[in-house]
Amino acid sequence: MTAEGRRGTALHIDWTRCDGRGVCTELLPDTLIRDEWGYPLARHGGSTVVLEENDARRAADAVRLCPRMALRIR
Repeated sequence: MTAEGRRGTALHIDWTRCDGRGVCTELLPDTLIRDEWGYPLARHGGSTVVLEENDARRAADAVRLCPRMALRIR
């Protein structure tokens, strides 16, 4: 689900920093997909996704492992 109108922990993708390596989409396959250029998108569109509780740990790993520091948890 997108972050609009929902409260909770959200993962934000900063597309200006991202170079489409795909580490985050591999760690969060149920949450993120890749566009035709390899950049991550929230499965339901956009650059921010509200995280389900079971995705919080994998999202933290994705933030830590992102080579371009393009992810942020809010």
